[in-house]
Amino acid sequence: MSVYTIHQPPLRAAEASPDPERFVFVRDGFDFWAFLLAPLWMLWHRLWLVLLIYLVVIVGIENVMHFAGVGAAGSAFAALLIAFLVGAEASTLRRFTLDRRGYRQVGVVGGTNAEAAERRFFDAWTEAGGDKRSGPPASPRAPSPMLPQAPDIVGLFPEPGSSR
Repeated sequence: MSVYTIHQPPLRAAEASPDPERFVFVRDGFDFWAFLLAPLWMLWHRLWLVLLIYLVVIVGIENVMHFAGVGAAGSAFAALLIAFLVGAEASTLRRFTLDRRGYRQVGVVGGTNAEAAERRFFDAWTEAGGDKRSGPPASPRAPSPMLPQAPDIVGLFPEPGSSR
């Protein structure tokens, strides 16, 4: 089961609420295509700033490795490590870009695939009345039977000076 973060788009001028078609679901975890073809993956997802930083870092590392006298095998290993880092942090890079574009993260949902995650999110969203500004309400958590529920308790320890 994959975990997805849901990002709500900013309102357009004529909109009272965002269009559900514009919501973005970002799968958490390693992205094979970002690892294999990082620059093309960044272009596909319109991560312009991330691509610029990636290119500057790659060129900088290549120049440092060249002037340090590191061979082709060392440079290839460094490039492989950077590619692995991009693949591992691909979802974070997408979230960063969405945040810069004004999107708000409104939820986290799990699903066997993107379609199932979308279905679960929008089912909860419509049950909540379709409040597009705040996303689906947080599900109420049942109080834990193991922890005391007294108001003078902070964490697992009573406040200093209390009678407990």
